[in-house]
Amino acid sequence: MEILRTIEEMKAWSRKVREDGQTLGLVPTMGYLHEGHLSLARKSISACDRTVVSIFVNPQQFGPDEDLDNYPRALETDQRTLEPLGVDALFLPTADDMYPEGFQTYVHVEEITEKLCGKSRRELFRGVTTIVLKLFNIVQPHSAFFGEKDRQQLEVIRKMADDLNLDIEIVGLPIIREADGLAMSSRNQYLGETERKTATSLHEALQQAQQLVAQGESSAATIRARMRTIIEREGQAEVDYISVCDPNRFEELKVIRGKAMIALAVHVGKARLIDNCLIERI
Repeated sequence: MEILRTIEEMKAWSRKVREDGQTLGLVPTMGYLHEGHLSLARKSISACDRTVVSIFVNPQQFGPDEDLDNYPRALETDQRTLEPLGVDALFLPTADDMYPEGFQTYVHVEEITEKLCGKSRRELFRGVTTIVLKLFNIVQPHSAFFGEKDRQQLEVIRKMADDLNLDIEIVGLPIIREADGLAMSSRNQYLGETERKTATSLHEALQQAQQLVAQGESSAATIRARMRTIIEREGQAEVDYISVCDPNRFEELKVIRGKAMIALAVHVGKARLIDNCLIERI
């Protein structure tokens, strides 16, 4: 696995791949890799001739009171984890390279970024779309792989790629969960023992919502209330949002007819956790 630390090195490497007629997959990450990230890398390796994983903790998607300084980092461990998978290159740009002095150009996708996570994390999606477009321009991948745990982020990136006519396939892959149902996340390491037990209530609440829909419940308000009861029963969780919405536009629904997304963001201790599922009421 080649380690590429500068934009110039990454561009030269990817240019050679394309000149050789090979397909290139990109897995953008912020590091502290877990099985969710590795599932994306494996998919890229199986679907593309060559695979690049990038690790960059993007300062532009963190708000002033968020956890940029404390975001978990384990670069050496990440490198050792990726080596046996068959990843071809690891791209490790610096903040100074990605955002040089005088940087003032940003990418903003409207409307769908103003809902769900965009309400409470105002900097998030402008930072995500800006860094992802920069990575696309630097790496020039044929395909890019993202997890469905961040489903809103996935749809925002798809919208950006479509609106800007990017010739890149955006691939979303299923949520990978711990044995207790908790969606894998780098921020899970913030959780203490009792907080970890509380965090499993997110998946439990989603399962309850799915069961209600399967039993014929169509009221979004009823589903949200039942989920909130499950999450708040131990008094250690603070709900940011519980949403029953359109899975593409993220507009809130009053009544579920056809497909819908149930999504939630919850603070447990220092961790802000998100999870979601898709449902369909026939």
